[in-house]
Amino acid sequence: MSAFTAAANQSLCAPLPVLGKDVTVPLVTGGEVTYAALDYAASAPALQRVWDDVAAYAPYYGSVHRGAGYLSQLSTDLFENSRATVAEFLGCRAEDQVIFTRSTTDSLNLLAAVIPADCQVFVYETEHHASLLPWRDARVTYLNAPRTPAQAVQTLERALADRDPYGPALVCVTGASNVTGELWPVKELAAAAHAHGARIVLDAAQLAPHNPVDIAELDVDWVAFSGHKLYAPFGSGVLAGRADWLQDAEPYLAGGGASRKVARRTDGGVDVEWHSTAARHEAGSPNVIGVYSIASACKALTEAGLENLVAREQRLVTAVRAGLADVPEVKVLSLFGDDAPRVGVISFVVEGWNSSHFAAALSAEYGIGVRDGLFCAHPLVRTLLGSGPQEVGECGAPEAGPGESSLNAIRVSFGAGTPDEHIERFVRAVKELVSKGAQWKYRTEDGRCVPDRGAAQL
Repeated sequence: MSAFTAAANQSLCAPLPVLGKDVTVPLVTGGEVTYAALDYAASAPALQRVWDDVAAYAPYYGSVHRGAGYLSQLSTDLFENSRATVAEFLGCRAEDQVIFTRSTTDSLNLLAAVIPADCQVFVYETEHHASLLPWRDARVTYLNAPRTPAQAVQTLERALADRDPYGPALVCVTGASNVTGELWPVKELAAAAHAHGARIVLDAAQLAPHNPVDIAELDVDWVAFSGHKLYAPFGSGVLAGRADWLQDAEPYLAGGGASRKVARRTDGGVDVEWHSTAARHEAGSPNVIGVYSIASACKALTEAGLENLVAREQRLVTAVRAGLADVPEVKVLSLFGDDAPRVGVISFVVEGWNSSHFAAALSAEYGIGVRDGLFCAHPLVRTLLGSGPQEVGECGAPEAGPGESSLNAIRVSFGAGTPDEHIERFVRAVKELVSKGAQWKYRTEDGRCVPDRGAAQL
């Protein structure tokens, strides 16, 4: 019995049923294999429970907040009950608002649109672009990558203490890195922010699918996350938290739903009274199916037992890290070191391999789907790889061909729906590729490394 299997057998929690668990894919070397989806950090597969709930509701689909008919009223109740479910899942305070958006990116752009005009924003260079880039109209201070959780807090405290003029401030920080999976000291950062009169928004896109998130316990002002990373891939997201800045600002989008009353003026213009509730920033017909899918996922994770899910995932993390540690050519990327707590997101590079080539071989020869590139966190990956700002690298695959050096990495990510076999296959595949090499020739096509179908097997 392998060390991984022994550890896995200690878990009382089986993987949750997800869509696609039985999908088979062709191998370039011949035959088919069950697809190992190990790219949860990009988009997690939908829970079967979510799909079933949505399918059961679909015949009753109706317009939300806009009809007197039975289906419209039912859909409106479902939409608002979903809001309550998400609020409970996040441990929202009584006065908090839950606003439905398209994604984490949309949520943070919404918050960026409502912050006070003189607000100063503090954001670490380690953030995903969704939380690094939305603050274009604000005064932004970019903080260098810390190398310990304590240094992260100290860096923030110094920056906040030195700000001039002293006015409204917002700190944006991830809960779990989408590159390294490492957990950030959110509660300590929130305390530091509040001690210096600042507010804090938590990017929980990678945290919420893996660990409990409690707004009140963490004492953060806002939380943002995406449904498609929480096993509910229907183009919905959430911004939850304090209502005051949201109520004081102009609506994120102007239109029906956001407006409570519209009237013509005698001078020919239009007077608008906007809602002060979450509807203020939810103009247009809402994505009720996407919203319901998020609520369904929240219920499913809660009912499965978050503690059991976390414990099982940590065993998978231990197994992957132990397997990679057996391969001297593999370097795992980390900010805080080997002992840092982390979720099921691990990035690495392999000596002598272009990362896109390695990822392509995992897919074509083993049926394993991972991610390669800079993971929409360019400054962080550059820091971890020790590169200069001009070194070749981009969000997807680089221009370099197979075997050629380029700035990119490989990311394996997993979660509540990952079977033990997928992890075992991944570890075995890494070891075989490093020791024996690829079985096929590869070439770059449209920016991606792909098997050369015209070539013979090596």
